[in-house]
Amino acid sequence: MPPPRSADPAAPKAQDADVIIVGAGPGGTTAAGLLAQEGLDVLVLEKHEFPREKIGESLLPGLMPVLERLGVEPAEETYVYKRGARFVCEHSDRQQAFAFRDALPGAAEHAWHVDRARFDTQLRDRAVALGAKVRHGEAVSDLGVDQDGAYVQTQRARFRARYLIDTSGQSRLLARRNDAVEPCTDFGHCAVYTHYRDAHVDQLGPDFDIRIMLRPDGWGWIIPLPGRRLSVGIVTKGKLAKTDLDDGLLAGPLCTSLTQGATRGETHIVGNYSYANKLPSGPRFAAAGDAACFLDPVFSSGVTLAMRGAADLVDVLAPALREGREDDPALLADYHQSMDRAYRTFAGLVERFYNSRFAESYFLGSAIGDDLRRGVMSVLAGDVWRHDNPFQDMLLSARRRRSAPTAN
Repeated sequence: MPPPRSADPAAPKAQDADVIIVGAGPGGTTAAGLLAQEGLDVLVLEKHEFPREKIGESLLPGLMPVLERLGVEPAEETYVYKRGARFVCEHSDRQQAFAFRDALPGAAEHAWHVDRARFDTQLRDRAVALGAKVRHGEAVSDLGVDQDGAYVQTQRARFRARYLIDTSGQSRLLARRNDAVEPCTDFGHCAVYTHYRDAHVDQLGPDFDIRIMLRPDGWGWIIPLPGRRLSVGIVTKGKLAKTDLDDGLLAGPLCTSLTQGATRGETHIVGNYSYANKLPSGPRFAAAGDAACFLDPVFSSGVTLAMRGAADLVDVLAPALREGREDDPALLADYHQSMDRAYRTFAGLVERFYNSRFAESYFLGSAIGDDLRRGVMSVLAGDVWRHDNPFQDMLLSARRRRSAPTAN
């Protein structure tokens, strides 16, 4: 990447940090905290002030080791216990629950739903406690690498470092700068959602499974949050209007019962979010989390892949920085291969969910055996870096026969 045209060649090249991270979401603050834990000087630049509202509120068991590594403690004002997932079809009045404890051995037996405003703030504060510096209100206007290292230009100042990590989420700043955004056409393209206060979340049962609502034109989610709050939304491959949420999922019997007498918040629409970054790393830079790839929120993989990917990135980058190898163009080759396995696994699952009768057969039917069910549960749990799951192997084999984008 060439330096920006506005760069002054006579300007001093003093570094502000070993690593600059753009974005203080879960992936960015995970990388920041773990790099600081390794004794490195880390600066995080975030355009928003915290707390700020986000969706992506349901975590997977595959994330639990990263939370433990960070030393993050769950508190009831932020976390709600999550036993598993319950798939529901109101049209046929069928449903079936999948408990994480029924997965292949190795992963945690539960996860959490989280209030993202509090969760992201907790991760930010933990990164600071571990030694990282975080600056809010820093809207990035340019970023990249040059012969002297990495740079980030914001509306306030210019920063330099030895290495740059883009965790800017859906802004995907490096991918846009490098013209490396590749849309994923087989997944959902639009979501509309809202939140409720004082909802009847106890009706969901003591284990608070996420409800994944099967719909002819896509799917919907119902997620219980702390303080009797509820997150409700729908996703389709086509266009959506705010009224589609009211006329569809919210008009169904489950949402009607859960939200009776509750206070509704603002309704939001987001779209064009399924893509891969064709250039996720290079000498002195890398993208992680949604800035590297985002598929579809149906199986709640986004935060888990972002934080696990950030942790694995640190395991490669920290020793390279200590040894002065951060400009090696092949530094992250094995890392990308590992992450590609995870992305392709979820991509295969999402494609089948949208494009076949897979959802009814696997998630509502009773024909699958116990071994296959355990394999399905392991993928749903985010335990997608293992090599002993026949169901995962089936998904990966199907992906190899397709020419679809991956984050590699």
